[in-house]
Amino acid sequence: MLDAIGEPAGAAGWIEAELAAGRRIMGMGHRIYRVRDPRAAVLEAALARLERAGVSNGRLALARAVERAAEGALKAKYPDRPLAANVEFYTAVLLDAVGLDRAAFSPTFAAGRVAGWCAHVLEQTATGRLIRPASRYVGPAPQQ
Repeated sequence: MLDAIGEPAGAAGWIEAELAAGRRIMGMGHRIYRVRDPRAAVLEAALARLERAGVSNGRLALARAVERAAEGALKAKYPDRPLAANVEFYTAVLLDAVGLDRAAFSPTFAAGRVAGWCAHVLEQTATGRLIRPASRYVGPAPQQ
């Protein structure tokens, strides 16, 4: 997304075009948090520290502009549905800033969630109840 936008001045137009095309804005919105994900603030601050230390890809200003543009456009389009930056928004920028290959982003996101997934399995096994019963599997049917 940041590659496509390129510079802070292009954020609002790009976001508006994506929403007009019916596409989602990645890194915005969260199933639980109805405000800005508090983890996003921590990662944004880490990026600022890296930038001050000279370890930067120069994308913090762009990310902040995109976040502001997305929040405004999403609030206008969905006034009753709060959609703010989630943890993935700044995680991607941080991983890019430290030089992690982009092909490793998704596995890195997943690795950070393994402990939570395991905890869910243990809790579901102990209680016999799904954590999020409203969730619905939409993948391929299991083979017999």
